[in-house]
Amino acid sequence: MSDTVPRPTLEAVAARAGVSRATVSRVVNGGDGVREPLVERVRQAVEELGYVPNQAARSLVTKRHDAVAVVIAEPETRVFADPFFALQLRGISKELTAHDNQLVLLLTEGRDDHTRVARYLAGGHVDGALVFSLHVDDPLPELIQGAGVPTVFGGRPGWGDGTRDVVYVDSDNRGGARAAVRHLVGLGRTRVAHITGPLDQTSAADRLQGYRDVMGDADPRLVVESDFTPGGGERAMRELLDRCPEVDAVFAANDLTASGVLRVLRERGRRVPEDVAVVGFDDMVPVAEQSDPPLTTVRQDIEEMGRIMTRLLLRSLDRRNTGGAAPDPVRPAPSGEVLPTTLVRRASA
Repeated sequence: MSDTVPRPTLEAVAARAGVSRATVSRVVNGGDGVREPLVERVRQAVEELGYVPNQAARSLVTKRHDAVAVVIAEPETRVFADPFFALQLRGISKELTAHDNQLVLLLTEGRDDHTRVARYLAGGHVDGALVFSLHVDDPLPELIQGAGVPTVFGGRPGWGDGTRDVVYVDSDNRGGARAAVRHLVGLGRTRVAHITGPLDQTSAADRLQGYRDVMGDADPRLVVESDFTPGGGERAMRELLDRCPEVDAVFAANDLTASGVLRVLRERGRRVPEDVAVVGFDDMVPVAEQSDPPLTTVRQDIEEMGRIMTRLLLRSLDRRNTGGAAPDPVRPAPSGEVLPTTLVRRASA
């Protein structure tokens, strides 16, 4: 004989609270029109009985799944090795948890994964999507548009003809880069190099533009493209020293790249900052503070970016579900929120 205790039902809650089943349903599903004393009785009964709403049934009433897809257009080896993604996911997770929503993580390794992600989103499993780390030629935006899912993007859009209306959250990458390079110039450095991120991503392209705003007529050999990884920073720094051994400052596109730069400078016997000053971007504290020497860098609030992306999406979903004016689900009213950046000075520059 099974001694499993049956789950409390909606009817049991109604009986305990002394109200109708319909009243319990409205309270549990966030509906209006129930007087506050009755709401309190229902909530007390729910707590006493340990009632857990059936999500499938609840979705039929609310038209919500209380689940949001987080789509990162990177392979898992990159996502789990880069603290940037952990910080952004932490901000997203905190905000979703505060609103009793679940996070569904989707990663893309290649073109087949793009199709899989689009098919999943179109299948009605989630209410919306948060998408970041896109590349300029990435097919995901078009595929997501076809899926008809409300979406907020992380990072300035860099695809299409520039006329598409999207909601996005970004940092002031160009302004932060300008501040970094001006700081190096202000230290009296005259051969300031830049090791970029992948230039098919708008964050890297904007940081390169910020560098050029200050160093417009710099020797083109002082710019080396990399990939936002420590290994990429090492390779780029070796190439840079071979091209321009007289380099006296480096602005690296992110802190992981800068950590690779510092390793190569130590290998080559270059002192930091005496011989070569180094500035990164992100201010990922575990990387920046534990570097040798501690890294001067541009701070962007990565966790807050995740929080704001989530708030914008949930606000859009609430408007749709309360009958408010709702534009196209994938093309909400154009909105770009750009967060400020600040230079954090440490020992490397």
